Amino acid sequence: MKRLSSTGIVVTVLVLVVVVGAVLTAAEGRNFFSIGNIRSILTLMSVLGFIAIGQTLVILVGSLDLSVPYVASLTSVLAGGVMAGQTGNVLPAVLVALGVAAAIGLANGLIVSRLGVHGFVATLGTGLVISGYLATNYQGNHGSAPRSFRLVGATQVGPVPVSWLIMVGCALAAIWMLRRTRLGHHLYAVGGNPEIARMSGIRTWVPVVAAHVLCSVLTALAGLLLLARLSVGSPTIGSQGGYDLMSIAAVVLGGTLLAGGKGNVAGTLAGVAIFAVLDNVMGVMQVNPFLRDVIRGVVIVAAVAVYARREIDRRPAPFDRPGARTPSLQEASQS
Repeated sequence: MKRLSSTGIVVTVLVLVVVVGAVLTAAEGRNFFSIGNIRSILTLMSVLGFIAIGQTLVILVGSLDLSVPYVASLTSVLAGGVMAGQTGNVLPAVLVALGVAAAIGLANGLIVSRLGVHGFVATLGTGLVISGYLATNYQGNHGSAPRSFRLVGATQVGPVPVSWLIMVGCALAAIWMLRRTRLGHHLYAVGGNPEIARMSGIRTWVPVVAAHVLCSVLTALAGLLLLARLSVGSPTIGSQGGYDLMSIAAVVLGGTLLAGGKGNVAGTLAGVAIFAVLDNVMGVMQVNPFLRDVIRGVVIVAAVAVYARREIDRRPAPFDRPGARTPSLQEASQS
């Protein structure tokens, strides 16, 4: 374990979860690796995957976004209302959803970076505002998606859903951005130490705003996918899914530090896959919903404990640090 990176650990855990899941599923007389079951797992990954990718960017920069479930619900009902079952309205509806989400992300980023409000509080407040708007203006399902748009959530390439392929494409774009672009490097720098980043000439507010905007846009894609699957917009679909806490849990499980500055999207995808496999296996075994939450919680706590222990083990001993003076026998006895 000590030799593995955080991504290596979470991939190892994913393999173990798949093996155990296959055994338990076989005990129930089902084939874990059947095409239908693999498709189900990949489908479970899609919505949470979009949101978790955006949450990774926000956490890397040292912030949080608790408004994601409400953004997903809002974009779902807005796009459904604009589409109104007409194929010709699909493009305007998608643009409206993405534009509104980007504006929300911009507001979140500016509140955090310019007003100095912690991301937890800022996005919680934004989420409550959106929740109040949804509860006031939408009493039930709203709008409808045409058949051409619903195909996005129902089409497969072999056993692989198209929605999963789109999600993986977004993940690869995020990985490239983090590794190859100045913005990606600045996200790590600001998340690691904003004061040092500022003294290095980085405009620290830019990565924070960019991370929140990207997170909200990716969440809007999740909302559009939920619209495609349900065929109607729902003002409560995001909060019912618990995507705020589940996305943070997937990011942490993937090895990204909540303090920011360390982590990657690949680990987050592995964390999303672990939750999808767990949910799939527990669904096959008809596990009580409350027990499912217990199992998820145990997995999260165990993962964080392993990462924390690794960080402690990597710290040099007090007398092994460069420049440290070895105490004399008299000094040691006095201490």
